[in-house]
Amino acid sequence: MEPDVWLLTPRERGNPATRLDAEHEDGTAWSDGNQVHPLIHGEVYFAEMVACIAKMQDGDLLLFTDWRGDPDQLLDGAEPATGTVAQLLCAAARRGVQVRGLLWRSHLDQMRFSAKENRRLGELIEAAGGRCLLDMRVRPGGSHHQKFVVLRHQGRPELDVAFVGGIDLCHGRRDDARHAGDPQALPIAAVYGNQPPWHDAQVAIRGPAVGDVEAVFRERWEDPAPLTRNPVHRLRALFDHEDTRARVLPAKLPAPQACGPHSVELLRTYPNRWRGYAFAPQGERSIARSYFKVLRRARDLIYLEDQYLWSEQVAEPFADALVANPALRMTVVVPRWPDEDGRLSRPPSLFGRNQVLEMLYQAGGDRVAVYGPENHAGTPVYVHAKVCVVDDIWASIGSDNFNLRSWTHDSELSCAVLDQTPDAREPRTAGGPGDYPRAYARNLRLQLAREHLDRPDGDDADLCEPLSAFRAFARSAAALDEWYAKGRIGPRPPGRLRPYHAEHLPRWTRTWARPIYRHVFDPDGRPAALRRGNAF
Repeated sequence: MEPDVWLLTPRERGNPATRLDAEHEDGTAWSDGNQVHPLIHGEVYFAEMVACIAKMQDGDLLLFTDWRGDPDQLLDGAEPATGTVAQLLCAAARRGVQVRGLLWRSHLDQMRFSAKENRRLGELIEAAGGRCLLDMRVRPGGSHHQKFVVLRHQGRPELDVAFVGGIDLCHGRRDDARHAGDPQALPIAAVYGNQPPWHDAQVAIRGPAVGDVEAVFRERWEDPAPLTRNPVHRLRALFDHEDTRARVLPAKLPAPQACGPHSVELLRTYPNRWRGYAFAPQGERSIARSYFKVLRRARDLIYLEDQYLWSEQVAEPFADALVANPALRMTVVVPRWPDEDGRLSRPPSLFGRNQVLEMLYQAGGDRVAVYGPENHAGTPVYVHAKVCVVDDIWASIGSDNFNLRSWTHDSELSCAVLDQTPDAREPRTAGGPGDYPRAYARNLRLQLAREHLDRPDGDDADLCEPLSAFRAFARSAAALDEWYAKGRIGPRPPGRLRPYHAEHLPRWTRTWARPIYRHVFDPDGRPAALRRGNAF
């Protein structure tokens, strides 16, 4: 089956101004011949990133973007620790690696954002000889939410790699499958404890798509618009001698050679904004467009992990797929509790999720199952991963949540993978006629399932079949709930999932939470014409 059945074409991306697709000689919106490796959890991602950056030499190029960067974030759990984010990037710059970074300038720290930390990381990199810009080219109330790192090597293209996903280089992210949390924690809702357990995902990409990720960085870096139009920001930059000039990047190296069986499509969100981006004058919503296309083909199982799961517009293609295909099931893993527990911040979060769950349950009934994970100590795990696997064929990991903000308003980057390798395990049919399960997508889903079900590597033969996997999740969660209901007597049953139950909001609470949710928590960044037509 041709890849464009599952992947967007350049026309379907809907952004003719980008040069991302123009760099593909075959006229596609994706690149073939890649090798993509999922990195589940910050501990795993940080270790691989550190090992790769350690090999970089004078003249190599390191590019990164981040929503939040904490200079003192430790990158491993060794005693003593081998280094922090700032030490890693500054050491690379001092040995001649050309380090270039784009950090979101951020809102005020008083609002629990990261302006101070991002600014300090940029200052340290600049002092070491790199360049780091604080980028506020966003809609009002918006953010640059992309989290990726690109490593290019002069004369050693076999070492080129790009990391894309949802893991920031900041506090709270360095957790592993045990989910004891990062000792350098960021405070979230009290129910998650002083060291919140954190579930997250990134991918390592090798092959031609590394050049695509680099192109995403170059478009943002070379955007001629000022980094901020806020006069207060500009005055501060002047007094602090802040670097505000995007100096010319080194010439782009040829894309790495093909090295694997994976077709990779980079999907993005950029908002429609006044004096828009040179590379996306009306914004870009290829993440949303991709889901509308892919979900029309869903037949067996949608597996989804997300931080939020908000917005009726986002739920619509999932609900449509459930209605159109009576055999389709949907398994969702989300945090059991919002990350904010304030009286004004908690209800809008719950309102956003409740409206989605109502739509999904109406469309799919008991074919929709929603769970929240916990660790073996019974502490809820905060799900920050943004993962979707459809029919064990198409899979994505990125920075984008399933909400209107991520699909229209903030900048996002996601990596969609279509493996050309058939999976040899039964069942060997999936999706629509003529299609088949792919090794990458199935392996990703099974890796995540084994963690949630407390199974060792290889103990997943019964999870390949979609209905069997759906029932295994339900049995595990029910057993754990029953153990709690009986007073936690006897050994704790294997598994970490609890059924998610929507919290009822009184009518008055829904009344005041609705506008806050729509305009602050989950704003719409589409052009007015698309809003009116509810199109992307």
